[in-house]
Amino acid sequence: MRLFAILCWLSIPVFAWAYHVGPGQQQMQLDQADASLQQAQMSSEKGDFDQAKHSFAKSLSEIPEDRKTEQRKIRLAFAKTQMESSELPEARVALEGLLKELETDETSSPELVKETRQALASAQYYMTWLMRLEGLPNTEWEPEIEASRQHYRVMAEQAKAEGSSTEFATRQHDLEAAIRLARMDLSELQALNLPCQCKGCCSGQCQGKKPSRKVAKKNEKKGKSAGLGPLPDGNGS
Repeated sequence: MRLFAILCWLSIPVFAWAYHVGPGQQQMQLDQADASLQQAQMSSEKGDFDQAKHSFAKSLSEIPEDRKTEQRKIRLAFAKTQMESSELPEARVALEGLLKELETDETSSPELVKETRQALASAQYYMTWLMRLEGLPNTEWEPEIEASRQHYRVMAEQAKAEGSSTEFATRQHDLEAAIRLARMDLSELQALNLPCQCKGCCSGQCQGKKPSRKVAKKNEKKGKSAGLGPLPDGNGS
């Protein structure tokens, strides 16, 4: 009995080492990732988006590879932060990739899919705003706002099916806003205050400097005369 007790006592360091290199190592990674994530959230709340992006990226590098859901949530948060820090085009690309990834994974959280779709629709909406101000023709920006409109339509239909009147009203409002942006005259758009998501950004679709208002107007008229078909009819279909 005494020998057994001695052997057990001697084996404690072995078990401790095994835990450290096994489950303990993963727990340490999770703790580090959580600390970085909390720092990112605090920085974001303070409006320090550069620091928030740094902390989100750090958290993403620290989290174990098998934690797919947590990784995707951090990627979503990172993209949202990009939208607030003059990186709208980069955020739009990241969100589109994330949504495709989520939709092809049957284990994806429906709530995460919805939140990602909402963020992507918003990014596409503001990208359209930028592209129109940059004077790109309708052939360039109409697919972008149409994609945004379709995402808002899907979310509105889901909210209606779930019986969520508040959510439905919000998504219907977003849908109507996307339609108004597509139909708005360029001069009206130019008279509006630039959304914070668009400030300091370039769509990446234009060549050289931003065209003058006359050139922008000419490009839009050229797009309309190309037989692009009617704009969204406003019923969400």
